[in-house]
Amino acid sequence: MGKVNETLSYSAEGQELKGYLAFDDDAGPRPGVMVIHEWWGLDTYIRERTDRLAELGYTALALDMYGDGRTGGSPDEAGALMNGVLGDMESGTARLKSGYEALVAHPAVDVDRIAAIGYCFGGAMVLHMARIGMPLEAVVSFHGSLGSFHTPEPGTVKPRILVCHGAADSLVPDDDITAFKSEMSAAQAEFTFEEYDGALHGFTNKEATARGQAHGLPLAYDAQADEKSWASMQRLFNAVF
Repeated sequence: MGKVNETLSYSAEGQELKGYLAFDDDAGPRPGVMVIHEWWGLDTYIRERTDRLAELGYTALALDMYGDGRTGGSPDEAGALMNGVLGDMESGTARLKSGYEALVAHPAVDVDRIAAIGYCFGGAMVLHMARIGMPLEAVVSFHGSLGSFHTPEPGTVKPRILVCHGAADSLVPDDDITAFKSEMSAAQAEFTFEEYDGALHGFTNKEATARGQAHGLPLAYDAQADEKSWASMQRLFNAVF
């Protein structure tokens, strides 16, 4: 059958969620990777990243954190959608867990080898998954927010953590970086914090520069930081899987 790229519907608390699934049907069960979108929602960019994971040999599922596949076309729309989740993290957590359950239920997934990656808002979400002790082998945050909704007890963070951060990202305060490192150390978590010189928020997304210019936001694509962070993700996955 070969490559599969399809919408995968699942639900949380009665809300229909429309994820995007990609994998190679010619292989047996393989590691599963959840992908959590930026504040813009599950858009073309996130589907492309999900496809790239499938090309690397994973079964990848992009989660729909907003419901019904909704996306934001402007910062106001995206911000409203994102804040709807951040303002009700009990429901947000339910959506993360239902996405996990949808992925591990798929026959193309090895249930003992699951990871998660996230961008911007999604970075905050995968770090939340690590903080609450979800059974993951690794999580990777790309230009993600670092603030915490749950302070983990020592020894409760199960996955290895990689944070890929633009050193020139003005949307993530230095105090948040300091607090995150202290929190992870106190939790005895295994984490790596990578910084890329000159990189702004959104450095993996080729649309970031145009969006930043259009909306007056400090966003920009950075090819070197994009390449380096993706390579670091692959090294981590190769180590844990």
